[in-house]
Amino acid sequence: MANVVVVGAQWGDEGKGKIVDWLSERADIIARFQGGHNAGHTLVIDGEVYKLNALPSGVVRGGKLSVIGNGVVLDPWHLVGEIAKIREQGVTIDPETLMIAENTPLILPFHGELDRAREEASSKGTKIGTTGRGIGPCYEDKVGRRAIRVADLADRATLEARVDRALTHHNALRKGLGLEAIDRDALIAKLEEIAPEILQYAAPVWKVLTEQRKAGKRILFEGAQGSLLDIDFGTYPFVTSSNVIAGQAATGVGIGPGSIDFVLGIVKAYTTRVGEGPFPTELEDETGQRLGERGHEFGTVTGRKRRCGWFDAALVKQTCAVSGVNGIALTKLDVLDGFETLKICVGYELDGARMDYLPTASDQQARCTPIYEEMPGWSESTEGARSWADLPANAIKYVRRVEELIDCPVAMLSTSPEREDTILVTDPFAD
Repeated sequence: MANVVVVGAQWGDEGKGKIVDWLSERADIIARFQGGHNAGHTLVIDGEVYKLNALPSGVVRGGKLSVIGNGVVLDPWHLVGEIAKIREQGVTIDPETLMIAENTPLILPFHGELDRAREEASSKGTKIGTTGRGIGPCYEDKVGRRAIRVADLADRATLEARVDRALTHHNALRKGLGLEAIDRDALIAKLEEIAPEILQYAAPVWKVLTEQRKAGKRILFEGAQGSLLDIDFGTYPFVTSSNVIAGQAATGVGIGPGSIDFVLGIVKAYTTRVGEGPFPTELEDETGQRLGERGHEFGTVTGRKRRCGWFDAALVKQTCAVSGVNGIALTKLDVLDGFETLKICVGYELDGARMDYLPTASDQQARCTPIYEEMPGWSESTEGARSWADLPANAIKYVRRVEELIDCPVAMLSTSPEREDTILVTDPFAD
């Protein structure tokens, strides 16, 4: 038995959807453990494209149990809509294949309104680049002990009490932002209407997963976003509102840390970022544009153009250490085809001193300039390669140098969006 955690090891958009789908064929259970519907996982299976935000990637695989854990914040209306859309593509989703933790906090309409109002009120340079979907405000309510959770939908009195507590806080906040007060009765009516749709999937996830693990079932823990957006270890304050690193997998579903057997970090062969915040290797030139065009770098959720740059080995080494990554899945190697010369960031220069990691302080991050190591590129195509023998010699040298610099081996190599175009080096599910 082996349980695997998949985390993004950059700023998200590393190709987790494909890798999770590839691994889910060998897993019995796929569990989301953090984030909200700001995740964007694109799966391509037999030419069919599935775009998921809230649902675990395993839903498109028959016979698997998909779990939304308590570490996730859930927009119930978005979930119902996403389920309907995926069903239209021929996927079966029912209480036998989908489970939601009873203690999962709910994203309510006023969370999104607050999210967008704050961003609009922020001055230039202080905008976070949020998706505006209410993720952060919902996490704030969770920590502030005023969240409405899935279990609360089952009892009218409890629901009213939870709504009243939340509105005491939010209506005062909205007044300061010039927003209208929330209509209490309309909100309760809306929640009661959606309740049956959500409660049919509700379960004590911690208990079910404990029992399933003892029965020898394999669990795949699916993370969203990327480690550099982690609320504690990311480029704060330009981060998401949850812990993204591998340790969150345990608390995000209610299972002990000893249940994690392998951590797989998903790493793009270059670097991208959506939204604001520091990005030491960003290329605002023809090379950056070329990477973006070849990699089709537009956010799955927002549609925003991604910022592109060279591979940052110093950052990835840092995220691999924080998450305890056992091996990486290197994706989009084919995007580098045709570059005469490639660069890899091996550290930074800060005020005349060399740094082998990105410092915590924002002002220091802004002053860091990358130190590059150059490598020869390759003219041959790597797209669709399924074995090392299919790769050009310089591509193999590039992969090996990445391994050395991040102090972590490559476990998988992805050469196109198609799930079968994958080179397996180490099986994360190996007993």
